[in-house]
Amino acid sequence: MAEILKLENSSLDYVFEYAVNLILHGKVVAFPTDTFYGLGADPFNLAAVSEIFRVKRRMADRPIPLLVDSIEQASDLAQNPPKLFFTLAQKFWPGALTLVVPAARKIPLKVTANTGKVGLRWPMAPFVVALIAAAGRPLTGTSANLSDMDSCSTADEVDCQIGDVLPLILDGGLTRGGLASTVVGITGETGRILRQGGIPESELKEYLG
Repeated sequence: MAEILKLENSSLDYVFEYAVNLILHGKVVAFPTDTFYGLGADPFNLAAVSEIFRVKRRMADRPIPLLVDSIEQASDLAQNPPKLFFTLAQKFWPGALTLVVPAARKIPLKVTANTGKVGLRWPMAPFVVALIAAAGRPLTGTSANLSDMDSCSTADEVDCQIGDVLPLILDGGLTRGGLASTVVGITGETGRILRQGGIPESELKEYLG
């Protein structure tokens, strides 16, 4: 059963140390983001990535997005990111926009579901960004729910769906929810909306052409 730590009642220094220690030892931790609750794990640890698929009962052909704490960190995870990548990142990050680009070779193929592409997002969630910095690496950012079930806006919802297979849920209260991030696939200097979400198409049109 998952341990649930309420962020407002906890020492954040302790929370960071505890959560990061779990993550760096291959565990999966649930935390609140600026959209829904997410599952954070070390994307460079194949056992941890496999655990995410197990926890979510997720098919192996569905890639796992990554959360970053800067444009620089994101660009290091992309293979020769084009100008459009930086244009969109500078305009909409941090925020509810996931950019799908060719993955750098350092990213395990399992994360990309053997597509060679990775979704990257810098969330507008100071706690998550600080957790990424404390871990010293990007974290997985897939939603904290069973595949094909509703995303979770509270720690209790996460606990009901997958709490029996998680070591830790960080309870930050009710997330903004509503919409997941908008997903844009980038090929060269061309972008295409792959999933509607928090950033409306009307704000993206001028950049996608």
